[in-house]
Amino acid sequence: MLKGHPKGLLVAFFSNMGERFGFYTMMAILVLFLQAKYGLSESQAGEYYSWFYFGIYALALIGGIVADATRKYKSVILFGIIIMFAGYVLMAYPTEANKSFLWISVIALFTIAFGNGLFKGNLQAVVGQMYDDPKYSSVRDTAFMIFYMGINIGAFFAPFVATGVRNWFLKTQGFAHDGSLPAMCHAFNRGELSDMSTFQELANKVSGTVVTDLSAFAQEYIDAFAKGYNYAFGIAAGAMVISLLVYVFFNKLLPSVSKEAAGVKDEANKALPKSNQTTSPIALLLAGGLMITTSVIFYFLMNDVLLGAAVGLFVGFVAWIFQISTKEERPRVTSLMLVFFVVIFFWMSFHQNGLTLTFFARDYTVKTVDSFTNIFFNLESILAFIGAVVGFFLLVTPRKMTQRIVGLAMFLGLGYLTYYFISGYSEVNAIEPEVFQSFNPLFIVALTFPVMGVFAWLRKKNLEPSTPKKIGIGMIIAALGFVIVFVASLNLVSPHELQFVDVDGVTKYNPVPDSSRVMPYWLISSYLVLTIAELFLSPMGLSFVSKVAPSRFQGLMQGGWLLATAVGNKFLFIGSEFWGRLDLWQLWSIFIVCCLLSAVFIFSIMKRLEKATN
Repeated sequence: MLKGHPKGLLVAFFSNMGERFGFYTMMAILVLFLQAKYGLSESQAGEYYSWFYFGIYALALIGGIVADATRKYKSVILFGIIIMFAGYVLMAYPTEANKSFLWISVIALFTIAFGNGLFKGNLQAVVGQMYDDPKYSSVRDTAFMIFYMGINIGAFFAPFVATGVRNWFLKTQGFAHDGSLPAMCHAFNRGELSDMSTFQELANKVSGTVVTDLSAFAQEYIDAFAKGYNYAFGIAAGAMVISLLVYVFFNKLLPSVSKEAAGVKDEANKALPKSNQTTSPIALLLAGGLMITTSVIFYFLMNDVLLGAAVGLFVGFVAWIFQISTKEERPRVTSLMLVFFVVIFFWMSFHQNGLTLTFFARDYTVKTVDSFTNIFFNLESILAFIGAVVGFFLLVTPRKMTQRIVGLAMFLGLGYLTYYFISGYSEVNAIEPEVFQSFNPLFIVALTFPVMGVFAWLRKKNLEPSTPKKIGIGMIIAALGFVIVFVASLNLVSPHELQFVDVDGVTKYNPVPDSSRVMPYWLISSYLVLTIAELFLSPMGLSFVSKVAPSRFQGLMQGGWLLATAVGNKFLFIGSEFWGRLDLWQLWSIFIVCCLLSAVFIFSIMKRLEKATN
């Protein structure tokens, strides 16, 4: 797999595992944590969630500017890891479950986002620098796919660990887990809960006894639930320590461009027109004017000054890059900006997996499953199942005899272990909504090799799609992923139908009835298709940026890719904002249409994009 690749590739994705572990911990539990601890609505939690993910990617622009200016990419990456660790430590600090402590979580989220901004884009830039060497340039796309697969191994374990820690702490407080209860507890405390009988029934169930004081139970359950999440963030902090150690001891295997590249940069700048060697006042004035104008327009359109600022920042960045680029660089810059525009709509849709799709997992997916389905929601059984599948493929595919013997042993041994787990499960098994976030990294790891194999087979026949075509195909596949959850949502009661105003003018809430809960395979299938789309778009996009970006803008363009991703993540709030206003099928239609329109746009400018890669 790594034949023909530099050793630094291993250092890069092992260093990134801690960040991925924390990222998927956040994706699995952040909105659920914000709602459970602070009693936020889906819309309010979605605002914080979207701003956090906007910050993660937008601050990469600052990281790119700093690294390009100093040429000390590896030092900036190191500081990013340390700062991220500090943020997760702050998230792990347990406080009382009320809104007066929300500011602590906000500061922690900003700290994590800032550290990630220094780390993420620059690590990707360093990976790209390794493949600027002609010796490795032909395997650049493959390298980014391996990098993308490797870092998701740690991400697979994060949701299992987070739920395990949360459930462990609940158990120490005498409670079992039920994902519906935190919202019901907060609604009860506010006097907004309508269905008291269901609340009493669930309180008795998770307590293992008849609850006589529902007020005391509500506060105790919220506190225990939230603190369990706090301790899960502590595990993410530990993962950052592991990444830090790997990076400190092995970063010498990564390219260091500080001295040599600085000299090259100076020589290149001397050859540029004087107006392109520095940022002229006119360029700054134009970029700033466009940024302010766009911000004002979006403020009036969306009534959100911060959203306007986010979009304005992106427009200002585009204008600035055009002003400081040369005539020769501009076609490449233009192609990158067009791809960045499409990226906004992909991530706005794809990262609903940590927001509205998580709401769907909690509120509209069954709480219990049979013994067979339960193997996918327990770490030990799913690992055994994965091992048995790997053994089967080693056995049936053309390989050396020793590899086939190993495959046979894995298939029989781990297959029996999987059967053992299934036979030990009861007919009714509780599942947690957070675990659904493990399927995306699992599918990335499982599908990277097959997708790489398909691309290699097509390459031999001179039929491999260009990198821009892969991006366009990825947008179409993403639309199909939302079609699956669209179909699953037909005829389900929507969130807005569960609210009503009583005679006193108070908005009352009812929980989602069991009749509107679907089997988890709908959501798993949606994640499968969305993951295939991600493999077509995200690593290919990173490869496209590293290939097309002018040499003096390497870190900056990686930051630009992440800034576009940031704007897309800021638009995540569209999902949470309409969660309680539209029917579910109407909500998913928004993302289907966005993905399809983006695909049409990509294919309409395909010739321009393909020319830029030559």
